[in-house]
Amino acid sequence: MAAATHPAMEDLDLPTVMHALADPIRLGLVRLLSDGEERAWGDLDAPVANSTLSHHLKVLRSAGITRTREEGKRCFVRLRSDDFEGRFPGLLDTTLALAAEAGTGVADVRLHSAAA
Repeated sequence: MAAATHPAMEDLDLPTVMHALADPIRLGLVRLLSDGEERAWGDLDAPVANSTLSHHLKVLRSAGITRTREEGKRCFVRLRSDDFEGRFPGLLDTTLALAAEAGTGVADVRLHSAAA
């Protein structure tokens, strides 16, 4: 497995970040990860195939929103909340709050029941 690469925060641009947050699955993943906990990829339950979930996680990582850590054959993901807040103050909190207020546009992404 190739090591995951993460962009430096100063290299992030708003259009790339907004594109990553515009998808309901990715927004659901960000909502789930907003509790600050690191999650194993296998613990994530999204209404898509595993290959599609992997693609969504890669888009979030490439946009600088998440960080992936590999441990053996397992991968873990978490939000880069502190780094991201420094680059785009309030963006994640505002986006999640507006999505919750609208009640639409966020896919139902959960933890597998064994991981909860």
